[in-house]
Amino acid sequence: MQIQKYIKRVPWDSTVFGLDTYEIQSVSVEIFEQIIRIPGHYSVKINPLSSKKILHDYGFYYCDTLIELYCTRESFVFYQSDLVSISHSFSLDALLTICNGAFIYGRFHRDFNLNKKLADNRYNNWLKELYHAGNVYSLVYNNELAGFLGFSGNKHLLGAISKKYQGKGLGKYLWSIACKELFKLGYTELQGSVSAANLPVVNLYATLGFRFRNSVDVYHRIVK
Repeated sequence: MQIQKYIKRVPWDSTVFGLDTYEIQSVSVEIFEQIIRIPGHYSVKINPLSSKKILHDYGFYYCDTLIELYCTRESFVFYQSDLVSISHSFSLDALLTICNGAFIYGRFHRDFNLNKKLADNRYNNWLKELYHAGNVYSLVYNNELAGFLGFSGNKHLLGAISKKYQGKGLGKYLWSIACKELFKLGYTELQGSVSAANLPVVNLYATLGFRFRNSVDVYHRIVK
């Protein structure tokens, strides 16, 4: 068996965590027998209703459940606020101040074998990449940076609200204007994913008319 056909190297995560990082594309005893001989960090996504026995037998541990989210033009609910706008004038450093430490529900933060500061760096690097590609909306409230949304095409990839504005009910206004801007680009459906544990964000997207589908459980393992 050529194991390279069944595992995909993730070079950006390898750089952050300082070890080879892989995503497993298929689950079988044959594949697992080979990867336990190859040092690195492995992740696998599996249907929640599938048996997890083989994962536990080979030392994998649960990290997260991801839910795909989607919204059509017809189902989108827009929340208007004259105090909310989109800007492209804020610096990357200003956005990183919001990003750093914001993704505590992410599977890399919840992986007890990984350093949480390095997990922060993973999301910071992702924001840098999106920013330099021109794929970040700075979300402004009352002329002050309140959050950001990073995207690629019609997909929401990375978003956060400044701690100063969390818990004030502003999320639906900030996300509304970002979604409206993406729909203006001609997309008929917006997509993304969210951790099932991150209930504030799940509720935010539901408020905007998003629906949910295709959940997967995410398991990790480190081979030393």
